[in-house]
Amino acid sequence: MMVEQILQYDTELFIYLNSLGTKTWDPFWLAYTGKFNWIPFYALLLYLIFKQIGKKPMLITVVVVALMILVTDQTTNIFKYGFHRLRPCHLAEIIDSMRLVRSGCGGRYGFFSGHASNTMAAAIFIGLMLRNKYKYLKYILVIWAFLMAYSRVYIGVHYPLDIVLGMAFGALMGYIFYRLNQFAMQKILNDESGYRSR
Repeated sequence: MMVEQILQYDTELFIYLNSLGTKTWDPFWLAYTGKFNWIPFYALLLYLIFKQIGKKPMLITVVVVALMILVTDQTTNIFKYGFHRLRPCHLAEIIDSMRLVRSGCGGRYGFFSGHASNTMAAAIFIGLMLRNKYKYLKYILVIWAFLMAYSRVYIGVHYPLDIVLGMAFGALMGYIFYRLNQFAMQKILNDESGYRSR
């Protein structure tokens, strides 16, 4: 009963937030939510990491980041196909009460959001990597990830609960893989320097 009540509140909050959108802002949020539009931004962040840590540690970091995105993405899919919660835009009973901003709804299930988890994982990971050199970057990245999550509600493909849990999971993964990356860099580079000194 409590779960049903939570889902009902979630649906009501979704309809409220989604209905705040206007045609004026639709192009902005459609562009914001597009994964490929952010490739130059990711490239810039990777360049900043490269400038800070150098070539060999960067190779380790790229492998760890790829692993992080793979784990986050696949875990999201496990949840989606485990819980079978339909995206709001796939529900006939609320489709007339909401705005579907983009042309398609996307995959059938939406719990929880891959966009929210992946971008928050990247934000935490990169924010921690660069925190010593760029003091406010971590806050900017978290805001960027939050807006990415919100964009999914705006365009009509995720409930608020989908993005909140996606962000929480992404933040956890970002921290875990940051620690893993620090350990891997220290281990590999120390072992290498030890081998050279023999």
